[in-house]
Amino acid sequence: MDILGINGSPRIGGNTDVLLDRVLEGARKAGAAAEKITLSNLTFSPCLECETPKGREVPRECEELKNNGCCVLEDDMRLIYKKIKDSDALIVASPIFFGSVSAQTKMMIDRFQCAWRTKYILKKDLFRKRKKGAFISVSASDRKDFFDNAKMIIKNLFATINVEYKEELFCPGLEKKGDIIKYGDFLKKAYKLGQKIAEAEAL
Repeated sequence: MDILGINGSPRIGGNTDVLLDRVLEGARKAGAAAEKITLSNLTFSPCLECETPKGREVPRECEELKNNGCCVLEDDMRLIYKKIKDSDALIVASPIFFGSVSAQTKMMIDRFQCAWRTKYILKKDLFRKRKKGAFISVSASDRKDFFDNAKMIIKNLFATINVEYKEELFCPGLEKKGDIIKYGDFLKKAYKLGQKIAEAEAL
């Protein structure tokens, strides 16, 4: 099984990053191939919602891309699209910022507007391969509604790209970099989550 982990935290080596590494470690121990992408290391634009303006001619190649479910912007999101398509399971990790996912995570999610348009408007399935999914998140506060809000956004993404929301791990009360190391229980749960995703039957 090929498992892709996406780190949406801007803080390299922070609690979210460490937690995701632990998940992927558990997946590898269970026999899966696991890869991590860190969004802050990539260069990509937010969604520009590039609908065809009235009275303006759009280049034919752009229109063809849109009608085939592809984003017309050429940046590192193309790597993410391909990696997700090729994977068997997807794990998204994000800290809670202002009661939701991080800006990096949300910017990536918004770029799947092309997939949403393809699936629900054009009635085509861009992400044909069904896969398992998990969401892990860290917050300095202990507010459940913050995690619930972030979860709703992730579930909307997963529904658009044919990922079944199977597992989650929410870790409250972690503010300083490295706090996660003090919480062995969270790390154990992350390791087991990785194993569980890797050992689950293929969809």
